[in-house]
Amino acid sequence: MKISIIYHSETGNVKKMAEIISKACLSIENTEVELMTVERINTKFLQESKVVFFGSPTYCGNCSWQIKKYLDYHPKELSGKLGAVFISQNQLGGGGASFAAISIISELLVCGMLVYSSGIAEGNPILHFGAISQKAPAENSLDYNRCIKLGERVTLKAFDIFK
Repeated sequence: MKISIIYHSETGNVKKMAEIISKACLSIENTEVELMTVERINTKFLQESKVVFFGSPTYCGNCSWQIKKYLDYHPKELSGKLGAVFISQNQLGGGGASFAAISIISELLVCGMLVYSSGIAEGNPILHFGAISQKAPAENSLDYNRCIKLGERVTLKAFDIFK
């Protein structure tokens, strides 16, 4: 199963999250992952992907304009795929990450994507809207574990859906 991870990162925090999620996805057999910045999309790989993760920092409680612009102009490329979201914020509980996640989720739904996070159903760590981290996740931290679990859970759900 091909999985695209598209992200925008100014400081490297979101890039680090993308790398952790990629590692988690690759821990599931028969998975191929490509990391892509929103500025450099591998269109062929994206078209063949069943899953697309989107990652962004928060800006005033919203996602980056680069992610928003991409989603506004490429809905047909995403229709029918499974989507998931990860967000980095600078302040603990104060960067508006949940709002940023919801803004991307609403775009994914408008694009015709299925959206999955596992919510509270899979237990801890709870991923309400996706993985959220304060800055770059430190190894073995709660934020790191959120990224790992998001990657694993979304990948397993994709195998359930796209048998």
